[in-house]
Amino acid sequence: MAAAATATTTAAATAAAVGPGEVISVHSLEQWTMQIEEANAAKKLVVIDFTASWCGPCRIMAPIFSDLAKKFPAAVFLKVDVDELKPIAEQFSVEAMPTFLFMKEGDVKDRVVGAIKEELTTKVGLHAAA
Repeated sequence: MAAAATATTTAAATAAAVGPGEVISVHSLEQWTMQIEEANAAKKLVVIDFTASWCGPCRIMAPIFSDLAKKFPAAVFLKVDVDELKPIAEQFSVEAMPTFLFMKEGDVKDRVVGAIKEELTTKVGLHAAA
């Protein structure tokens, strides 16, 4: 029980240290749940970057994703390593990296599969305005 409390406290501290306009790296199922619940309660757009450390195109898209987080501070930008959090990747049928998922109030609204800067930028703008 103490380990779970520590993990939750650590996840909360990590989230608290990251402000609007920054990408939040999710490292536990507890942190994932907390971020999604908070975003849903606030009716915020959540943009999730499903990535992997070995994925070259993911590394190319990382600074673009970070720039989008700065341009759209009202949205929540999460980064999930598919090898670290397989259950989340499986839950959303992520089969290629990078995959960018757009969620609002718990519903998947859209996705971009692949390192397609223009499509990602357009869809963030579209869904952030909705």
